[in-house]
Amino acid sequence: METFAQLGAGFAVALRVDNLIVALLGSFIGTVVGMLPGLGPINGVAILLPLAFALKLPPETALILLAAVYMGCEYGGRISSILLNVPGDAGAIMTALDGNPMAKNGQAGVALSISAWASFVGSTVAILGLILFAPLLANWSLAFGPAEYFALMVFAFACLAGMVGDKPLKTVLAALIGLFMAVVGVDANSGVYRFTFDSIHLSDGIQFISVVIGFFSVSEILLMLENTHRGGKLVKQTGRLIFNLKEFMSTLGTVMRSSIMGFFIGVLPGAGATVASAMAYMTTKRMHDKEGTFGKGDIRGVAAPEAANNASACGSFVPMLTLGIPGSGTTAVMVGALSLYNITPGPMLFTQQPEIVWGLIAALLLANIMLLVMNIPLVGVFSRMLSLPNFLLVPGIAAVSTVGVYAVHATSFDLVLMVVLGVFGYMLRKMHFPMSSLILGFVLGEMLEQNLRRALSISNGELSILFNSPITGGLWLMAIAMVTVPPLLRRRRRKQALAAQAAQV
Repeated sequence: METFAQLGAGFAVALRVDNLIVALLGSFIGTVVGMLPGLGPINGVAILLPLAFALKLPPETALILLAAVYMGCEYGGRISSILLNVPGDAGAIMTALDGNPMAKNGQAGVALSISAWASFVGSTVAILGLILFAPLLANWSLAFGPAEYFALMVFAFACLAGMVGDKPLKTVLAALIGLFMAVVGVDANSGVYRFTFDSIHLSDGIQFISVVIGFFSVSEILLMLENTHRGGKLVKQTGRLIFNLKEFMSTLGTVMRSSIMGFFIGVLPGAGATVASAMAYMTTKRMHDKEGTFGKGDIRGVAAPEAANNASACGSFVPMLTLGIPGSGTTAVMVGALSLYNITPGPMLFTQQPEIVWGLIAALLLANIMLLVMNIPLVGVFSRMLSLPNFLLVPGIAAVSTVGVYAVHATSFDLVLMVVLGVFGYMLRKMHFPMSSLILGFVLGEMLEQNLRRALSISNGELSILFNSPITGGLWLMAIAMVTVPPLLRRRRRKQALAAQAAQV
């Protein structure tokens, strides 16, 4: 009862007129920023942080603004991912796999509306989890050390086997290319330069934004130009903008399962929406892809990652508020916002300044509702982007992508690298290499190496640390099962099919 009383006090804070206006403004700004390839929630929150402080907003109002922008970015990232096959942020990479084929099949409105609904459910489930289980989950997340994170990354790579389909070699090669790009730069332990070719611009490694924009945006532009040259029609138009009851029911279980999975992954500091959406998509594909529809426009392939990445974003508030540990890059910026107001996040925050914590949680619920109400009616507006002629669409995508890459380091080298990676990505896509495997190899590879190095440093090089704890043991067993069980099941089904054919003869 005490929790609900505190939540009621939080709604009293969130429902103030100034905080409602701030939440609405932040939700809109976040959606727009999320749409723009390369910016993402970290940049959106970082841009508005000095503005909120300069305007001398109260701490609870400033946090509500930044949290609304964060959630809006998670909603907005799906729009360019579905319509243009250019993910707005890392968490929307998996959405493009089935979202863009749906758009090309004349179902852009359906994909946008079901993704908005899945995002709403994912955020709601995570916020309810934050309200009910925050202290308990915070203690659970502390049990994850470097060895546990390494085992989790191995499990994520094992889940990658679910994306193999009928191209196992190309999927593995794409993941290895991503892993290779992840090790470019200075070795954090020894200080040795790795694969930098004496270029100072590569000393910090290849920037994630250059990889994503190059392999998705630039390669997509080249494919669009190729199709235009051939006179091909890229997208079919459709009158239906909202999902129907059958589509809703077919995705309901997927959305709930992915929301819960995304929330628990979000609670783990550093795991992030990218890991959550990838694991949710690959789990759903393993469970439901009996007819090979995933990757060709299966609506469940849109609902799963969207529910997971929004749930993960809200789940990342658990370690931030209860332990003072940022659960993601964006919440790290928000911890910086608290420090500007001389507020230290952690267990004492709930007792010393409950109006800030519970006002933020209540505002998250309100912003989530605002985003659903805002996004569903705008489905028609967004889908009409597809009717723009390519001579307008291609330069627009190129301009936004260029700005997104240049904004990171403000160097022309990043722009050249973006183009080189884009041409390379275009060639890979022409040879039907899966870009999602490459990007996941790049993202997960960096986490994999960092946590392996930390674990071995703690144990003085003893490999036993990677297997000792119950959590690592469970994750290793799950990884082995993910790799070995599906081939055995496929073999069993083939034997049963052959036996049935023999019986008919």
